[in-house]
Amino acid sequence: MSAAPILEVQSVSRYFGKFQALHNITTSFRAGELTAIIGPNGAGKSTFFNVISGGIAPSNGKVQFEGRDISALAQHDYARAGIAKSFQITNVFKHLSAHENVRVALQMQTSRYQILRARRTYIDLSDRANALLERVGLADSRNKLAGDLAHGQQRSLEVAMALACEPKLLLMDEPTAGMSPQETVVMMDLIARMAAERTIILVEHKMKLVMGLCKRLLVLHHGELLAEGSPDDIRSNAEVKRVYLGQN
Repeated sequence: MSAAPILEVQSVSRYFGKFQALHNITTSFRAGELTAIIGPNGAGKSTFFNVISGGIAPSNGKVQFEGRDISALAQHDYARAGIAKSFQITNVFKHLSAHENVRVALQMQTSRYQILRARRTYIDLSDRANALLERVGLADSRNKLAGDLAHGQQRSLEVAMALACEPKLLLMDEPTAGMSPQETVVMMDLIARMAAERTIILVEHKMKLVMGLCKRLLVLHHGELLAEGSPDDIRSNAEVKRVYLGQN
């Protein structure tokens, strides 16, 4: 994949009333790279994620995806642009089966304007849903209600739903939140496999978790970009050691 930036953040600040949650952040994310945004609680990670994922608009500055300004893009247009999101709070239809959840996600992408469709196309969607469930390790749970799946399985299901739109960029907000150690290992392995095919940016507060997985890390502190670079760069950064390293 190209090393050109796929996502660029230019002089982004975000205010909530008089409180400044993000302070003039400028950075870029290269295509084909797995990047983690880390920092202690209150560092501004969630606000930054919400800005780059379209949840909230920046107060100042702009966000560009493949050279296009997406700062004011509606959230429902993100998937069409090639960006998918997986949030910290699991967002699945708990009363539907795992297979139905993924099939609905696929239908949202393929039948938005098609009221009458050939029966064969639904068979194709079913096959594609099965393939996505296989990909995230849920093939044996395809007929289980999403609400009956373990927490880690629900997170994997949400990833399968995000992959339904075949995104160029996948944004993940604390993908291992609330997981057991065993579930965490499964999720990190899934992320590593997905990173071989697309650009991934994940927000995480567990530095040790991402050090051996990501090529690049951004460290936020009090809404500012404290440091960015390779895991070795971050480990050796004096400011990072002072404010963050060793807290997790």
